[in-house]
Amino acid sequence: MTQPDVSLLRSETPPASRRAAQPSTPSTPLGAHAVASWAAPFALLAVWEVAARTGLIESSLLPAPSLVIATAEHLIATGELQQNLGASLRRAVTGFALGGTTGLGLGLLVGLSRWADVVFDRNIQMLRAVPFLAILPLVLVWFGVGEVGKIFLVALASLFPLYLNTVLGIRQVDPKLIEMCRVFGVSGLALVRSAILPGALPSILNGVRLGLTTSWLALVAAESIGAAAGIGVLATNAREFLQTDIMVLVIVLYALIGLASDLLARRLERGLLGWHPNYAKARS
Repeated sequence: MTQPDVSLLRSETPPASRRAAQPSTPSTPLGAHAVASWAAPFALLAVWEVAARTGLIESSLLPAPSLVIATAEHLIATGELQQNLGASLRRAVTGFALGGTTGLGLGLLVGLSRWADVVFDRNIQMLRAVPFLAILPLVLVWFGVGEVGKIFLVALASLFPLYLNTVLGIRQVDPKLIEMCRVFGVSGLALVRSAILPGALPSILNGVRLGLTTSWLALVAAESIGAAAGIGVLATNAREFLQTDIMVLVIVLYALIGLASDLLARRLERGLLGWHPNYAKARS
């Protein structure tokens, strides 16, 4: 993808006299920010551990973090955790790839074509308003209890954030930039590649972050329809036998997977939007 030249948009470096007049802002090391961001979660874990060990919290209701870690070690030793986590990751990755690609394609089509907007947008908006629990019985009729139905639900959940943010990003591209490109003779696919897609890229990547989140939310519902393995199956079995340590472990796994997905999306933003002045400012 050809990246737009943003060097003309950057202001010149102010002279020394003007720089001296400007108030200096104290810079905080990036390491301090990282430590501060993790301070609250670790403090919460410490309070939770103390409260569970001193009896302020019943272990049958909310086991201590140390007990949850011991349960995770046991499940890893037996291979049960890897098996269930691997099954969930395969469904999530496959569903997100299919749904995200479809949502991106439909978003580009609707954002660039008025006729595609008329044909597709209203139908997609109506489908987006239907709750997943209402679709589950129909998915069972269509696909049974196999893997296809679960992947379909995850793909459907991933489609809408990519679609909405792609359309929004295209429509928010500066009209003056498009007009300037046309003045210089840039049109058609070259205009889309050099101006429209780079301008819409921040919104598209935001759709990727939202799509990763909704795909895991849909997976929770998908794994409730007769799955043989998966994190949702692990949680369902733990609920039936009142194994609160495994229930908490599943919640922690979902939180860690969500954090890893968000960090991956942020890294993708930094790699693809290094030319963007706002993102370059945030990294400096």
